[in-house]
Amino acid sequence: MCLAVPGKVVSIDHRADPLTGLIDFGGVRKQACLEYLHDLRVGEYVIVHVGFALQRLDEESARASLELFEQLGLLEEEFGDPWAQAAQQAEGTQPTAARAVAAEESGSEAR
Repeated sequence: MCLAVPGKVVSIDHRADPLTGLIDFGGVRKQACLEYLHDLRVGEYVIVHVGFALQRLDEESARASLELFEQLGLLEEEFGDPWAQAAQQAEGTQPTAARAVAAEESGSEAR
């Protein structure tokens, strides 16, 4: 599923072309294109869809949406479990699907 997810602008890279920034989605941080919202400021909330910030959102609505998405398991579905991902990176392991893709790209078989 691909959601339009509310997030908080943590930083903006004004030197980037197109304009980009780091967005916090309830603990998961991702880069997003901010080109459609030129006068955006750090601390504001936006709705992000497929990597593009499309609209501003007030903090109360953003927090309510994030809470509901979390309760429904939609944030984990969209972003994965950030704690599990960090543990896998620390251990140097990858999920089975990621190993299969990596093996396919290198020309070997996943085991």
